[in-house]
Amino acid sequence: MRRLIAIIAAAAAAAASLAAAPAAASHAAAACTPAQVVGNGGFETGTTPWTASTGVIFTGGGQTAHSGGRFARLDGTGGTHTDTLTQTVTLPAGCSAASLTFWLHVGTAETTTGIAYDTLTAKIGGTTLATYSNLDRNTGYAQKTIDVSAFAGQTVTLAFTGTEDSSLQTSFVLDDVALDVSGGAPAADPVRTPATPSYTVNLSSDATGATWTGHESVTFTNASATPLPEVYLRLWDNYHGTCPSNTPITVSQVTGGTAGALTVGCTALKITLPAPLSQGHSATIGFDLSVAVPSGADRFGRDGAYSFIGNALPLLAIRDAAGWHLDPYTNNGESFYSLASDFTVTLDHPASLSVPATGTSTDTPGTAGRTVTTATAAKVRDFAWAAGPFQKITGTSASGVRVGVYRVSAISASSAQSMLSTATGALDAHAQRFGAYPYAEADVVLDNNFWFGGMEYPGFVLDLVSSTALAHEFAHQWWYGIVGDDEYTSPWLDESFADYATDLYFGRTGSGCWNSVSWASSAENITNSMAYWDAHSSRYSTVVYGYGKCALHDLRRLIGDSAMTTLLRAYAQGHWYGVSTTAEFKAAAQAATPTDLTAFWTQHRIAG
Repeated sequence: MRRLIAIIAAAAAAAASLAAAPAAASHAAAACTPAQVVGNGGFETGTTPWTASTGVIFTGGGQTAHSGGRFARLDGTGGTHTDTLTQTVTLPAGCSAASLTFWLHVGTAETTTGIAYDTLTAKIGGTTLATYSNLDRNTGYAQKTIDVSAFAGQTVTLAFTGTEDSSLQTSFVLDDVALDVSGGAPAADPVRTPATPSYTVNLSSDATGATWTGHESVTFTNASATPLPEVYLRLWDNYHGTCPSNTPITVSQVTGGTAGALTVGCTALKITLPAPLSQGHSATIGFDLSVAVPSGADRFGRDGAYSFIGNALPLLAIRDAAGWHLDPYTNNGESFYSLASDFTVTLDHPASLSVPATGTSTDTPGTAGRTVTTATAAKVRDFAWAAGPFQKITGTSASGVRVGVYRVSAISASSAQSMLSTATGALDAHAQRFGAYPYAEADVVLDNNFWFGGMEYPGFVLDLVSSTALAHEFAHQWWYGIVGDDEYTSPWLDESFADYATDLYFGRTGSGCWNSVSWASSAENITNSMAYWDAHSSRYSTVVYGYGKCALHDLRRLIGDSAMTTLLRAYAQGHWYGVSTTAEFKAAAQAATPTDLTAFWTQHRIAG
């Protein structure tokens, strides 16, 4: 979720016009069945249905596949050369969202750091999506994601062209190419459904706490007048594996519906209900679940003896006026969009492991040498936990919230104590501004190997030893956690607001910060979606975090401190456990002042 360090990735500016539209913004009248439309994207069955230059699809040659045994290598000859790789694909009518993903490894003998001698161009039809070069060299594969929703309903040719100059080879190695389409429920239905989800989960871990198996069920209600013939589960952490052959989240033995094939990079699973669910009626689906935490200090990853397990529980996707929200996973920020839900999660684990988790936890003895941690959480949007031989300290904020700080062995006791002080102080300060924190507990898990800085879940935070990062993550308990939003479509609604709240906590006024704003293009807005920021990832942190909070400081100066304080508190209370949109916030801000804010929104590029 809250990434304080943006991922830098190359993408051509020509993709801006495609990426600027939110992935689920179009309202198509026809029904859409989410699907992956590229054939043989891993090249395992040879060239069909690709058309390729001789020798492009093969194995060996000093290269390895991202998954399986085959891959496509364009160029790498060390002489003047052009290779092509094409496939004609059909993006079904009625599907409003489309996302092209592929894994790319660039190996080169070029030594320059400033001249693109050899290039790889990705195109759809006559439109260039992105261009890569010898300047994008990397030691392994990097995933590229490009929004191609503008081509919904069309049959087009997907083409990769590698061009090499007269000397010094560059190899462009592609694997696991996919084009996922989704979206397209009736536009006349603004209701968010399935509503009031209630999850019951029972999992047991191996000796390390890195592998968990068990069962999950979810009961839900159709809040919409439109019948609900199916639901979708989001298996977000399958992004971290290899689709479809090696996914870390496995769902099997589904009851209460019929499971389809995994789509959207194996992160979406359609469950067709036995009969369409009418408005006000409830249903339950259940399934066996296994979770395998991969190596790496990530929001879903393992750092030595410590496992961090965020976004691992399959959650219900939302259907609203834009259709089913089945956006792709983004590692640059967040794709998550969920309704306030209830969780009862039972985690059976070795007694030697501590298991901090979302919600209020109680430990009871299990079988020999094991402990059963039962965590209950009401009105939260997600559930996360960790497992490992953490050192723990606890404290209580002035308002009575119990805070646990868990540290890996490399972090000192004094650092943990300092972070506990920040946690309790920030919780109380944010609560005073936006409304009382509604949960009894909050856990902080510290590891300085986290590449992303900090990451928040309801009542549960992963963080470096950084008071600024921790205050930011605790601001997210309100701005995303309590006041929800569609994080893929409108990331500014939580990131900008959390960074603004962090400034307030530290007494920073943001004086003059808007003076340093410099836009990269006419398409760049604070309110752009993650589809845009994934194509322009080097600008994400600058604009959404930096310019976004500066805009809120400017709004405060324009309408006055008192009016801004009242606005944010009233807005939070009015959207408590609900979902915020840019249009709703702009309307609330306008209602808080007699000053016409039209010019303000235009100047600060807050659209919607």
